[in-house]
Amino acid sequence: MHAEAQILAIDDLCDRIKSYLPAERVELVRRAYEFGAKAHEGQVRVSGEPYIQHPLEVSNILADMHMDHETLIAAMLHDVIEDTPIGKDRIIQEFGSEVAAIVDGLSKLTQLEFESHADAQARNFQRMLMAMADDIRVILVKLADRLHNMRTLGALKPAKRRRIARETLDIYAPIAQRLGINSIRLELEELGFAALYPIRYRVIKREVQRVRGNRREVVDKIKDRIKRHLRQEHLVAHVVGREKHLYSIYQKMKEKALGFQDVHDVYAFRVIVDSVDTCYRTLGVMHALYKPVPGRFKDYIAIPKTNGYQSLHTVLFGPFGVPIEVQIRSNEMDQVAEAGIAAHWLYKSGDNAARSAHKRAREWLRGLLEIQQQAGDSQEFLENVKVDLFPDEVYIFTPKGEIMRLPRGSTAVDFAYSIHSDLGNSCVACRINRRLAPLRTPLETGQTVEIVTAPGARPNPAWLTFVVTGKARATIRSYLKNLQQGEAMLLGKRMLERELEHYATAIDKLDPARVEAALANFRLEHMDRLFTEIGLGLRPAPLVARALVLEQAEEPTMKRRRRAQAEGGDAPVPLVIRGTEGMVVSFPKCCYPLPGDPIIGFLTAGRGIVIHRETCTNVADYKNSPDRWVDVEWAATVEREFSSELSLDVINKRGVLATIAATVADEGANIEEVEISERSEANSNIRLVVTVRDRKKLADLIRKVRGLKTVVRVQRKKA
Repeated sequence: MHAEAQILAIDDLCDRIKSYLPAERVELVRRAYEFGAKAHEGQVRVSGEPYIQHPLEVSNILADMHMDHETLIAAMLHDVIEDTPIGKDRIIQEFGSEVAAIVDGLSKLTQLEFESHADAQARNFQRMLMAMADDIRVILVKLADRLHNMRTLGALKPAKRRRIARETLDIYAPIAQRLGINSIRLELEELGFAALYPIRYRVIKREVQRVRGNRREVVDKIKDRIKRHLRQEHLVAHVVGREKHLYSIYQKMKEKALGFQDVHDVYAFRVIVDSVDTCYRTLGVMHALYKPVPGRFKDYIAIPKTNGYQSLHTVLFGPFGVPIEVQIRSNEMDQVAEAGIAAHWLYKSGDNAARSAHKRAREWLRGLLEIQQQAGDSQEFLENVKVDLFPDEVYIFTPKGEIMRLPRGSTAVDFAYSIHSDLGNSCVACRINRRLAPLRTPLETGQTVEIVTAPGARPNPAWLTFVVTGKARATIRSYLKNLQQGEAMLLGKRMLERELEHYATAIDKLDPARVEAALANFRLEHMDRLFTEIGLGLRPAPLVARALVLEQAEEPTMKRRRRAQAEGGDAPVPLVIRGTEGMVVSFPKCCYPLPGDPIIGFLTAGRGIVIHRETCTNVADYKNSPDRWVDVEWAATVEREFSSELSLDVINKRGVLATIAATVADEGANIEEVEISERSEANSNIRLVVTVRDRKKLADLIRKVRGLKTVVRVQRKKA
């Protein structure tokens, strides 16, 4: 665009915003344009047009939403910090700290180096959402920026087009939906669909155009009939026939495996009235006019969606056997449905729905801040936010009658964490509609859920396999990570103490200067971190022990260990396994070690010590890494139960499994897994995984099972 055309464009923008902004603020917007144009002078977009054209178009999109002057100025300058020498201080000086904060929140972390594009994307997205928490206008500018970029996507290479389109459909369109900005969300989805799946887009668009003519006549007839019946009841309403958007048609075809005709043969209408009372009266008229489809009515006025959206939804049996979707809402609700949180600025004259949308957006942002605090890194945070951007919801009641909104598929654990992290961390059971139910039970709208807690309870790693909310996932991961770190620190300290015994010293007797030098060499700040790394298997305890004692000390542990073994002398002091070490000592399924079995430990990075039976075939894999071997032995008393695998050959008779299960239970054991395979018409093999206290208890169990008439043979799995 030439300079003269740009002047006309900024004049046009200023003329439009005069309708709702005072003259002095309009001039500030013009001055921001001139400032931005000078800053970007000489820069062009990939399409060849001057760069300032992009910020100008972003401002136009926000002007359509009647955003305030600070947002429009920030839109004009949103790339200045990132792409020009001008810094944040200069923007504060020229346009104030609020504008500068929005611009800074939109600037990417270009000065840092990232290991991958995914990491860079995650870190920048994380930074932007944190800026959102301070000023929600950051995301409004970002959505407008993304919308204009999507409108001009054609100038980019195909691979980059697809990457940006995927990011738009995965992140930005769902955020627009979460914030209730329907107009931007729909356009982002259509543009993203066209760029990511161009052939599918063209096919569906062609089919829509083909059937449009026939549909229009039917839509007009239904619309006229609706209007006529509303007039008879003296109800004033604006009735419009809605056409399904291409992306929503595609999504429904994909999700429900439907053909185009099955999706598109739904007639949709929106009825806009003057008040909430009229909404419900209109619903009565609609249900008298056409029979409602059972189970397809939703009252989003009494219980609004998370983004503040309010409306009555009903599906009716229409003429010609075709279903009719009807949305009934007030003028105020319709404005918020299109503008979402932007309605907070667009309709400031005491608009309750607009304030509600803004309040709900703030609540969502508070939830994101909690996820941010729990997340381990940027990519984990981004993953949890994606999980949180859900389209469908269920409405659950607390025992006190309060309503909680959760994504479809949520469980009692998600419910507990949505109330408070401490409640989630300590939950052990739940009551759904006053009946005890498993924690993993998916919740349904209208249920009352009560969480049962116990002192000392803690999150189960298995919960991560069924929770669906970002907050639950992030909090569980954070708790387990901290728990593992604490357990690793205690285990690492024990391991180091054991190794230092070979040098006739102990941790509290080490030379402080030597300790400080070793920590500096390891690039660690304190001993607790060193203990943790030893416990997690990141640093072998023998090498750490050697580094912590003087060079003149006795010879290293491994040499001492080998010499003792070769000479038949004193064996090194083993690490005692009590079964209370937690997540940093694990017992693999390859050999299922039990107390009483001869065992060996192996340090594995990030997992701590893995305990194997000495006869386990996997031990051979470790022969080339003797520095990672750990001498271990069972404690005299082990405070837990362990899994063990049995193989049973049985006679095929009715009730054989029930008899075996009863015998296992009588011996105080528990069955974890069962697998049956038929060997012949007369015999089958049963694979059982049971939990027992030790090797002796397992021997007692095997003896009892072997005595059953239907059992031909039973043996423990070989190592």
